[in-house]
Amino acid sequence: MQPEMTDAGLSVAKQVTGIDEQGEERELQLVGERAMTLYVDKQEIVTLMTIGSHPELLTLGYLKNQGFFECINEIKIVQVDWETESVAVVTAGEDSDFSKQMERHTVTTGCGQGTVFGRLMEKLQKIRVPENSVKQSTLYALLASVRTHNEVYKKAGAVHGCALYMGDKLELFVEDVGRHNAVDAIAGYMWLNGVSGDNKIFYTTGRLTSEMVIKISQMGIPVLLSRSGATQMGLEMAQLSGVTLISRSRGKHFMVLHGAQNIEFDAKL
Repeated sequence: MQPEMTDAGLSVAKQVTGIDEQGEERELQLVGERAMTLYVDKQEIVTLMTIGSHPELLTLGYLKNQGFFECINEIKIVQVDWETESVAVVTAGEDSDFSKQMERHTVTTGCGQGTVFGRLMEKLQKIRVPENSVKQSTLYALLASVRTHNEVYKKAGAVHGCALYMGDKLELFVEDVGRHNAVDAIAGYMWLNGVSGDNKIFYTTGRLTSEMVIKISQMGIPVLLSRSGATQMGLEMAQLSGVTLISRSRGKHFMVLHGAQNIEFDAKL
């Protein structure tokens, strides 16, 4: 049974007036950024900074990726209230206590300093994503497709985008002020709808850090690509979990850092 949820997504861009280099007034749009404090059974967990386009999915994905819950049936209600800048999660458990999950944490390099609680690094050692081959031509089609969906970035900039693909077919595209928020929202979508990551490709505009690879591994997605570069620890996490890691993906160019045997080079220039 799915949880009862609000539908409190916000309009993400606000129009303001600025002065350009010629001293002329110009209308432009800025990304709205809101604080959202997450409570689980009245226990304060974290405050997330978000544009607020998918707050319920962000909440679910955050809790799943941080290891608070394994089964969606454990959650009964997700209620977002922007007047109080909060989201209240009610669980099916009794006398819930999340202090153990919050005892250990690692502050990561994600925009807005994402946080990985508990023993996620240890859990990663037990994760092996399924092998999945992907055609070079599919990657090119995906990259061409994704350029048509980054609407907030085109209007206002200041956001990262993440996308879930099956082949070159887009399933969900999310933009937010931090790439960790965008990936959590997609994780929430997958968790809520029982979507498997086995045959999926994940795209992000952000760096391929350890945090990103850990989350993608938890989601069971075998291929991760970005228009940006990777960190050394991001590569090490991909080698550990088996994620095919592709960086600097723009136009007809990309760099496979791990899992080249899973790429079918069928469209060489």
